[in-house]
Amino acid sequence: MRISYISARLAAAALLLLPTAACSSAGALGNILGSVLGGGAGQSGQVTGYIQGVDTRRGQIGIQQSNGQTLVVAFDNQTQVLYNNQNYPVTSLENGDQVTMRIQQLQNGGSSTDIVQVDRSVSGPSTIQSGNVQLLEGTVRQVDQQNGLFLLDVSTGGRVTVQLTSQISRTDVNRFRSLRPGDYTRLYGVYLGNARVELRQFN
Repeated sequence: MRISYISARLAAAALLLLPTAACSSAGALGNILGSVLGGGAGQSGQVTGYIQGVDTRRGQIGIQQSNGQTLVVAFDNQTQVLYNNQNYPVTSLENGDQVTMRIQQLQNGGSSTDIVQVDRSVSGPSTIQSGNVQLLEGTVRQVDQQNGLFLLDVSTGGRVTVQLTSQISRTDVNRFRSLRPGDYTRLYGVYLGNARVELRQFN
């Protein structure tokens, strides 16, 4: 999380909200948000995705959903950003942060948010939930980029196959892509059985 900026993608998306295109953009955003929220103006719900930019001048946040669509969501000085049980200003959001927004659909077809929960910060570690998650470290022996797998010789003994999931952050995806045989790495994962581990986060 860091000081805010305006991304080119958000600036382009924000053009949808200009008065000259108010009718068509309101309809498009209304259709998108209608499918998300399941109702008309005044309906509330939540959206999960990655921050694509913060426009403090217009009071808008761009968020890219898992389906690739980018929503432009309004915010004001009452909007809270929560991360690790602490409050932060909206300007602390960073491109690539994985967030969950509580949003409300507006009369003009747009949407606004009053709470942004940062699930994973692109510039800092996320909170690892307890349970079956374990910290592993060892030497990479083989990397299968196509199938999202790599073999790891664990330092405590044994060899496991580590597999990626669609929930990991872009930072972890890039970390995986940079792995080479012989690299020493640390990660959090969940054992699935048969010497297979599901990656949750690189350490």
